[in-house]
Amino acid sequence: MRERDFARIHAISEAELVAAYVGLNVTRIEPNIDLLLNGLTACGEIMALTRNESAVHEKIGPVEKVVIGPHASMVLGEQIDLRIFPSKWAFGFAVEKAKDDGTIRHSVQFFDAQGDAVFKVHARPATNLEAWAILVANLRSPEQAPIVTQPKPVPVALGTPAPLEDLRAGWSALTDTHQFFGLLKKLNYPRLTALETVGEDYAWQLDHTAVAGLFSAAAADQTLPVMAFVGNHGCIQIHSGPIQNIKTMGPWLNVLDDTFHLHLRLDQVASVWGVRKPTSDGHVTSVEVYDENRELIIQFFGKRVEGSDERGAWRDLVQNLPLYAQTNAA
Repeated sequence: MRERDFARIHAISEAELVAAYVGLNVTRIEPNIDLLLNGLTACGEIMALTRNESAVHEKIGPVEKVVIGPHASMVLGEQIDLRIFPSKWAFGFAVEKAKDDGTIRHSVQFFDAQGDAVFKVHARPATNLEAWAILVANLRSPEQAPIVTQPKPVPVALGTPAPLEDLRAGWSALTDTHQFFGLLKKLNYPRLTALETVGEDYAWQLDHTAVAGLFSAAAADQTLPVMAFVGNHGCIQIHSGPIQNIKTMGPWLNVLDDTFHLHLRLDQVASVWGVRKPTSDGHVTSVEVYDENRELIIQFFGKRVEGSDERGAWRDLVQNLPLYAQTNAA
């Protein structure tokens, strides 16, 4: 059983479960983003894993082009592409787990104050384990003891949302997709509420089958690179490129490519949206998938070159996905 599921069954956090083995096969480490990312650059090929409750995003490759910032840090490599928010990282562990063949599986795992995983790195057969050992030694915490997690914070109530005309005016004035978060914050709109409110020229609800349809259409066109964003409040991980091997197993829709693995729980999808945002290079089209708690599970864009309009094939793909029918509401 996976640690996350075992912890849930026993009403503890995953971090508490991992911490129970400190002094055995687990070492507490500091959630120091600078030491972690720059240390990983010497390790060669690794697997980076970022997840939320409904999606797991795994990328294989080297850690390159590290940018450290006071509020957010980034990895901008061709394979590993991350946006990290260090204020949400509370606990770290280096884990060594014996496999059935006697070899050791090495990982470093990081959790928020509530004990939920925000980011993990797994060593690969090609990983430089000498550099990995140096990394763990540099991150080793002086505190090798159990941890105390915190209860989930009470959500902060937003103020009254601004009038619809303000939302539409701000939306239509966007020149970069990165301005969207600031717009929502300024106008007191939760993300999904904004999609439901703004109007179908900017956001339209899609049928649940649109998710599988998007994967199938993208895999059928290997000239169409996509971007898949999966994140939590501590880390966002991005895949940019084509997708090829798709397999459904139970409720999971999986991408099983050489350097990209994605696992998405289709049974936890509550709503799917096509979204159009203006930019200085033309409008940008995305697909956003939400769970029953109105939280964003995964987001898709067509990969484009900065300064150029998005690919027509991606725009056509999204606009041809099946629409949500009100008869489905029952």
